[in-house]
Amino acid sequence: MSANGNVAPVIIKRKKVVGGDGHHGGAWKVAYADFVTAMMAFFLLMWLLNATTEKQRKGIADYFSPTIPVNRISGGGSGMFGGNSVFSEETLPQNGTGASNRNPTSSDQARGDTGTSDKDAGAQMELAKIEDVLYGRGGESMVAENELRHVILKSTDEGLVVELFELPDSRLFGENGSPTQVLIALGRAIREVSRTVSNPIAVEGHVPTQPVVVAQKNDWELSVERGQMMRRLLEELGIDAARFGRVTGHADRELVNDNPMSLRNSRLEIIFLRDDGV
Repeated sequence: MSANGNVAPVIIKRKKVVGGDGHHGGAWKVAYADFVTAMMAFFLLMWLLNATTEKQRKGIADYFSPTIPVNRISGGGSGMFGGNSVFSEETLPQNGTGASNRNPTSSDQARGDTGTSDKDAGAQMELAKIEDVLYGRGGESMVAENELRHVILKSTDEGLVVELFELPDSRLFGENGSPTQVLIALGRAIREVSRTVSNPIAVEGHVPTQPVVVAQKNDWELSVERGQMMRRLLEELGIDAARFGRVTGHADRELVNDNPMSLRNSRLEIIFLRDDGV
């Protein structure tokens, strides 16, 4: 028997060390952090919605989806070395920012939301001027902060709508239906902004639904009466009677609040009509 036969065999044991089971890893921490961040953002959004007024929320919404193009000049040029950009008329022809120069030719003119004609562009500029004067974007506002709570501006196909609505702590109409000092102050502001443009004016009255216990509902008469009252007030403040194209009462047929009896549905709309028609 050889001498090497008495040597014990060498056994090498290799132990595989695993970094940890799945539930002991760190991946769940990333997912949990994302969840907490999302919840924090959600509750912050809820708080902001509760802390802002309806006018402020509409201003934020209009900022992210403007109805009036701010700048119709894109980065693409039309000269000798002009190039293309993501805002050129071939890429985004419908958003109002695709013109390649300040006087685009018929071959490269962009079609924005306000149309392509000089007449439409001029009408849009006139309506934007009313908004700037009313909100004081070029200086001091024509309306005090308390009265501005009653005002919402909307740009429609018909023109610029100045909506004046009632608030529980600040009414536009007195007990006998006469205009309050708040409505008179708003009328003075509308008179001032009307001097900056020559657009014809329409006045529309809206009222909330009256309770069913009322013996005789007069929603139509009341809405027309309030519209006529606003027209007379604006005339007394100095607006030419010839500028009024129509006075309309809509009763409770066009509600802005799901609750038909909500005070929010009590409102007046002064519309600066486009010059292309009443």
